Amino acid sequence: MKIRIEFSKYAKEYNKHNIIQNKVVDRLLNKLNSQPKKILDIGCGSGAICKKIDWKYESFTGIDFAKGMLDIHPKSKNIECTCSDFNKSYFFENLITKEYDYILSASALQWAEDLDNIFYQLSRFNTPLSLAIFTSNTFKTLNDTASLESILRSASDIDKLQKKYLNCKVEVINYKLEFDSVRDMFRYIKQSGVSASRKVLNYKQTKKLMDEYPLNYLEFEVIYLSSH
Repeated sequence: MKIRIEFSKYAKEYNKHNIIQNKVVDRLLNKLNSQPKKILDIGCGSGAICKKIDWKYESFTGIDFAKGMLDIHPKSKNIECTCSDFNKSYFFENLITKEYDYILSASALQWAEDLDNIFYQLSRFNTPLSLAIFTSNTFKTLNDTASLESILRSASDIDKLQKKYLNCKVEVINYKLEFDSVRDMFRYIKQSGVSASRKVLNYKQTKKLMDEYPLNYLEFEVIYLSSH
């Protein structure tokens, strides 16, 4: 899968460029009203959530499909990292047999091929959860300028799906990330992994987009879902 390759390829660079993702993790953890002891992190990446947890826990289970990310995830006797893909049918089979106090996921589930099924599977745990998912308004002006359709779901579509199984509290937050130049902006897109290896523009089209992009920042939109 190209997305997996993209995240593994830029794993070491990712931590330098995931400014918005860190803001997302901060907000996600600040929304917790408890300090869970047995934590499951779906799409854990290089460990953004794990690194920011400041309380003692019994176990932290992190799962990601990019081995390059897991290689630089924090390690300890109570941290277990597994390479697995939530888009595969077997993903939840083993997890559902284990006990967790809390399920977290930040900046990962926008890549779900069947988000409806993932929400259903999460509902089976009967466990409190907090999720943060990037929406189609991420890179809105960039996509509009290039006449591209977002590959992400809208906040309303995500909300509609989660209501079928989770009935979470919903919050939609918009972010901006400014750059000194359009070239720096495009470098960020490539090295942060957010492009999902989507190369739909040729060199000439990319140059035209860089010349015509009207802003000095990128837009991001995140929907936060919390069941507690």
